[in-house]
Amino acid sequence: MTHLDQVRTILTDVLGLGPAGAALTADSFLLGSLPELDSMAVVTLIAALEEHFGIAIDDDDISASTFATLGSLADFVAARAA
Repeated sequence: MTHLDQVRTILTDVLGLGPAGAALTADSFLLGSLPELDSMAVVTLIAALEEHFGIAIDDDDISASTFATLGSLADFVAARAA
C-alpha cells in the first residue's frame, strides 16, 4: 500500500467520509474543499498520521500547502517517514 493510499484511508477514517473517501485522488483539494476538515480535524489527522507512520510533525512544519491536496499531504508524510 502506497503512502497515498494509507493517507487516504486515515483521512477518510478521521473525517468519517465513508465511501466518498475512496473517490479522493492525489489531485483532490482538501483545505477549503472538505467541510469536515476544520482546525480540530487537522489536529486529529496529524495525530493519526504521527501514530500510524511513527513520525513527529512539528507545528512549524504545517502549512496550508501541506494540506492543499491529498497528494501534497501524502508527499509530506512520505518525506517525514523516509
